[in-house]
Amino acid sequence: MSHTLGIRQAQKQKTRQALMDSALQLLEHQSLSSLGLREVTRAVGVAPAAFYRHFKDTADLGVALVEQALGSLHETIRAAIVTTGASDERIDRAVELIAAHVLAYPSHVRFIARERHGGVAPVREAIGVQLRRFADEVAEALGADPESVGWSSADLRMLGGMYVDHMVMTASALLEGDEGPVLATARARLRLVTLGRRHWLDQPEP
Repeated sequence: MSHTLGIRQAQKQKTRQALMDSALQLLEHQSLSSLGLREVTRAVGVAPAAFYRHFKDTADLGVALVEQALGSLHETIRAAIVTTGASDERIDRAVELIAAHVLAYPSHVRFIARERHGGVAPVREAIGVQLRRFADEVAEALGADPESVGWSSADLRMLGGMYVDHMVMTASALLEGDEGPVLATARARLRLVTLGRRHWLDQPEP
C-alpha cells in the first residue's frame, strides 16, 4: 500500500513540476496576467481539471514559480556578498556570480524581472517578500564585516537592499543588453557603493 502511495505521490510531483516548467516556457513571451491555464495544461498534455489538483489558479502557480526562481538565486546572492579578498576582487567575483546565474537560469530571471512590477498582486507581493528576506540576510552578513562597525541595523538593511536591488537589476539587464557594457556598469556601480559605504559614518547627523 505504501509503495503504491509513493508512486502516486511521485507522479503527482512530476505533473506539478511539468506544469511549472511549461508555464515558465510560455512566460518567455508573455506576462502571467495573460497566461491561461488551458495553455499550460495543453502543453503538458493533461486535462484542464488536473491543474486544480496542484494550484488554485494561475496566481498560485505564479507564486510557486517565484519560490522556485528565487530559490535558485538565494545561494548566488549569499556567495556574492560573503566573497573574501580585496574590494576589486570581491566586486569582480560578485559580478561573475550574477552573470553565471543568468546564464544558468535565464527563464527564472526573466520571469522575476517581468513580474516584479507586474499585474498579478499575489505574485508581485511574493517577489517583494523574498527580496526583502534576501536584503535582511545580506544585511546580517554585512554586519559581520569589520567595515560595518558602528553601523545601525537600519543602515545595514538599507545597504543590503541596495545590493539586492543592484543584483536583480544587473541580472535583468544581462537578458537584454550586451554583456560587456552591462558587466562594466555593474562593476562601476558596486565600486561606487563600496566607496560610499566607507564614508557613510563620516556624514553629519541630519
